[in-house]
Order: sequence, then structure tokens, then C-alpha cells
Amino acid sequence: MAFTNKQGRTQSSLSDINITPFVDVVLVLLIIFMLTAPIIQSGIEVSVPHTRTVNQITEPRLVLTIDRDQRVFLGSDPININAIADTLHAKVKDPEHQAIYLRADEDVPFGAFASLMDAVKQSGITNVSIVTEPIQTKHVAH
Repeated sequence: MAFTNKQGRTQSSLSDINITPFVDVVLVLLIIFMLTAPIIQSGIEVSVPHTRTVNQITEPRLVLTIDRDQRVFLGSDPININAIADTLHAKVKDPEHQAIYLRADEDVPFGAFASLMDAVKQSGITNVSIVTEPIQTKHVAH
């Protein structure tokens, strides 16, 4: 596309769009997303107990969480403790081979935790794992 300026000369317009700044911005946003995604994975604040043996979760599983105020969540969705057995029974096709993880805050009374375990057992799931964090040991240099 050409046009004439005030002096009567013909000039061509810049028809190519420079996408380098756009690519730079997109890459920066991608890096920010990659860094923040693991942090916002679970929005439920739970301080799980610390143990010496901890197995890493390597595949996606069902996670039941009970927080300090004894609210129960399936994944990140709140759920009534009385509806857990029915909900799990409806979601799980093969309860005998399905594993479920229980995350419980350290300050949750054992009775509330036992009620949650009982609700899971009523759904037919027998493979229940408790989520813990490793004990941080301090190494002293000699």
C-alpha cells in the first residue's frame, strides 16, 4: 500500500507486523504460569503430620482432605461427610483396586479422622493411604 506525503512523494507503508515483542510477552507469561501452577495446585490449607517414611504420589488419585476446622473436601470441592460413601461409590468403577489418599491436618481430632476413614470404607475402597510430609533433619557438620 502506498500513499503520498505532504511534499508529494510516494511512500510505502510498513506492512509487516513485528511480532518479536508479542513473543517475548507470551514467553514471560508462560514462565510465570509454569512457576505459579504448582503453588496453586491445592487451595486447601492443611498442615499434615511429619513422618520418617514418605512415598511420592506419582499418578493422579482421589484425595480426601479434612482441614483444621473439620471441613471435608474431595479434591478441592467441599463435601458433606455423610455423602462421602455415596459420592465415592458413584465415582469409582472398581473400588477394590482404587486407591484414595487422606490428607488430615495435625490438629484434627482422631474421632473426626476415624469418621472420615469409616466413610471411605463404606464406599468399598480398601486401599487408603495417609498423606504426610518428611521430617526435616538437620545435618551438623563435624
